[in-house]
Amino acid sequence: MVSKKSRSVVRVNKHKKLRNRLSGTAECPRLAVFRSNNHMYAQIIDDTAQNTLVSASTLQKDVKANLEKTNNVEAAAYLGKVIAEKAIEKGIKDVVFDRGGFIYQGKIQALADAAREAGLNF
Repeated sequence: MVSKKSRSVVRVNKHKKLRNRLSGTAECPRLAVFRSNNHMYAQIIDDTAQNTLVSASTLQKDVKANLEKTNNVEAAAYLGKVIAEKAIEKGIKDVVFDRGGFIYQGKIQALADAAREAGLNF
């Protein structure tokens, strides 16, 4: 009988492979995205100094107040706009996009497109 790996195990393995190729620096930090069943999280991380420069999620009160649901494509797009605005306030223009092992479609793509439209380059 063929045993099949769970989706979460496959995603974690993909993320490990991606992280071997991607790393954020002070000049070009990493935009890391995580998606759960109910919420989305985005962080801009400087891997050389090992600290988070900017973060946003659908759990935050100011973000959640503007959303009808926190787990759909519209919420992801709004989160992308919010994280881009916060990054630009801190003087961050260029980032490396880390999709976290998730497939680049749907919510992940909506977040990335909204962040690009709001002024981030990747």
